Amino acid sequence: MELVLAHGHENITSLHYNTLEVTKDPSITRRADCIVGVGADRGLSDLSEEFKAAARVEGARIEVRLRADGIEDRILGEGHPALTFASPREMVIRRSSFLCPRTLMIKADKSSRELDRGLVEFLRERQRELQVEIRVL
Repeated sequence: MELVLAHGHENITSLHYNTLEVTKDPSITRRADCIVGVGADRGLSDLSEEFKAAARVEGARIEVRLRADGIEDRILGEGHPALTFASPREMVIRRSSFLCPRTLMIKADKSSRELDRGLVEFLRERQRELQVEIRVL
């Protein structure tokens, strides 16, 4: 299991229909409607080689659990052999099959818009901590 720690931000809206993102960037604008966590302590390139190898297996199932203040939401998606995990700053979860250096997983069952709204509301303050647990099932 990989654990990434991030924080909330007053501009988190979590309204994007197709993606969900966590970033190392310390601040965002309201246009960043897919971002649910800022100031992350790790980017995709920081994940373990064991995780990356397991996620690149054809048909790999990936689970992401977002936790904050006792609220939890779960996203399921797929890995892909062409995932590079090259981004040092971002992790993007996609409903589509689009691959780029920022992609953590594809064919996700949720986007940022479909997250628990209590979780989103809690993350609208900077000091709030978000735990992002990532594992290959």
